[in-house]
Amino acid sequence: MSQHQISLPAKLINGGIAGIVGVTCVFPIDLAKTRLQNQRQGQMVYKNLMDCLVKTVRSEGYFGMYRGAAVNLTLVTPEKAIKLAANDFFRHQLAKDGKSLTVFKEMLAGCGAGMCQVVITTPMEMLKIQLQDAGRLAAQQHKPVKMSATKLAVTNAMLSRSYNSGAVVAAPRAVSATHIARELLQTQGIPGLYKGLGATLMRDVPFSVVYFPLFANLNRLGKPGPGESSPFYWAFLSGCAAGSTAAVAVNPCDVVKTRLQSLNKGSSEETYSGVVDCVSKILRKEGPSAFLKGAGCRALVIAPLFGIAQVMYFVGIGEYIVDNSPLSLLSV
Repeated sequence: MSQHQISLPAKLINGGIAGIVGVTCVFPIDLAKTRLQNQRQGQMVYKNLMDCLVKTVRSEGYFGMYRGAAVNLTLVTPEKAIKLAANDFFRHQLAKDGKSLTVFKEMLAGCGAGMCQVVITTPMEMLKIQLQDAGRLAAQQHKPVKMSATKLAVTNAMLSRSYNSGAVVAAPRAVSATHIARELLQTQGIPGLYKGLGATLMRDVPFSVVYFPLFANLNRLGKPGPGESSPFYWAFLSGCAAGSTAAVAVNPCDVVKTRLQSLNKGSSEETYSGVVDCVSKILRKEGPSAFLKGAGCRALVIAPLFGIAQVMYFVGIGEYIVDNSPLSLLSV
């Protein structure tokens, strides 16, 4: 990286294609992860990943597993592109002396990439979670639990007419990401789309600090010799291993982020005023194990997602497109 100039458009294209391909493959698992993380004790709709997917298909159809995929596919291109390109950029800047990067500098580059990506990640996750969790809320209303009518009426009044128009619904209302974004902008302005920004930073910065140095070192083990690139399958396996490790490591932060960004709550579900309040209430009422909810699902999502991303990156589809199009004029 230090000996070659970065082609920023190529990196953006690689990150975008990788994000789209990866998200299309693993989105149903991501949906299950969100629903499992939002469950509270005493109101468990789903037992595990497979139970969640089976019940989702039965109640919402096959495409119910892709609820919220449109907003993710739309925003994952800039999100993944920014993350991967920013890491390359910071590594390039930190390696200007021509020497290989130390682990500390690799972590520093990852930290910078994680901080850059939240500009896109936070609103993307905010909208996606509302759409993904709608099916869980609808399923929960069919369970014979005691409801506080007063609490149900006042909880998250801002979007109540979008999601909870009646006491019991047969299926989640068809609410679009555009509708949710418009409601948030009208009632809370731009900050409404960035609810949970602190928790997103707590998740994405440590994730990048762990992922990028771990991937770089694992991938280095697969190189046949000095100056040679590792084979594509080794890049894929390195991306999977580094991604799943980082995903599980930061899963507690992901649980907190998911809870904070869920605008609609089921009956008797807690509301949170911030990160500290969320952490303390989860610890007190659900115990430490609650922070590992959805960890397996998250590992299954992140592993192939970043494995695919690294393969796309190392194959160099973006470089090929740039070299054979007018985009070559934009290379820096």
